[in-house]
Amino acid sequence: MIGQLYRLSPWCLPLAATNLLAASCMALLGATASADQSGVSYWVPGTFGSLVAAPPTPGWSLTTFNYYTSVTAGGDVAAARAITIGKLNPTLSVNFNGSYKANQDTINVNPSYAFATPIFGGELAIGVTAAAGPSSAELNGVLGIGTNSFTATRQISANGSVVGFADVDPIAQVFWNSGVNNWMTYLTGDIPVGTYNSSNLANVGIGHGAIDGGAGYTYLDTKIGHEFSLLTGFTYNLINPSTNYQNGVDWHADWGLSQYLTKQLFVGAVGYFYNQISPDSGPGDHVGPFESRVIGIGPQIGFTTSTGPLQAYLNVKAYRELEAIHRPSGWNTWLILSLSPISEVPSVARSAVVTK
Repeated sequence: MIGQLYRLSPWCLPLAATNLLAASCMALLGATASADQSGVSYWVPGTFGSLVAAPPTPGWSLTTFNYYTSVTAGGDVAAARAITIGKLNPTLSVNFNGSYKANQDTINVNPSYAFATPIFGGELAIGVTAAAGPSSAELNGVLGIGTNSFTATRQISANGSVVGFADVDPIAQVFWNSGVNNWMTYLTGDIPVGTYNSSNLANVGIGHGAIDGGAGYTYLDTKIGHEFSLLTGFTYNLINPSTNYQNGVDWHADWGLSQYLTKQLFVGAVGYFYNQISPDSGPGDHVGPFESRVIGIGPQIGFTTSTGPLQAYLNVKAYRELEAIHRPSGWNTWLILSLSPISEVPSVARSAVVTK
């Protein structure tokens, strides 16, 4: 669970900066959702962004980042959450008018390693993300039950908070480079070992496994500093054994656009589109297909500097979400710090090795 890849302009410094961003890519897969079902996905939209397919520098790197999100939802999500935690009887046909609010603030740590030896003509990088932090949620609504002779209403309120560990998310990527064109393919997934209880309104883990894979492309003109990246992928969710609920297949696309202003500084925009392409299912599905969708867009800024043998990269990006359907929406921010060794191999020479 899981951002973006930004790095120092490769026409200004060696390709070491790309390692920072590949690490960011792998680390951001560790950002987790507040609970499963109710329009909440394993994949965190915005996980990837600029320079997603630019090959990293071989060797170890470490990325840490803070992911904060604040979302709200209307009656459809509120009713789904109320059913999940046992506040509503799913066998009754009732009217529920309510709202749902949630916040999450996690610290994520991602060690990763990029291999110098080519594989399939490209460069293999692997990593794993662990995360921890608080999650809170609030549910309020009015339940109405009506017949021909009378109508009854009942106020339903619930809130919850938890501090714990998120699920573990490994990832493997292969990168290829040819001039201004860069490609990447990846495979990741969720190992559900995080803090989770199906009766809790707020969780840090998601309670079920998932597999996600896809491919990305980066266009990078090193002469004028223009860059554009796009990644698309699909998520297959395993059934949640605690609720017997299985989320449908998700399709997601993340993009990034940046322009370098100096050797160390760039600005740009990021965005994503998330759409569930198959319905939820399973014996525990009492809310129907519940296919969700959301769009996000926002600004980004990044800065890179060198200290001794290490290169440090700091990035901030933020998204505002729009057009949400059957899904909590709001805004989220990412504060990313990546550390990697400075490469002694010039980018041009290294590109020749990768595409050999």
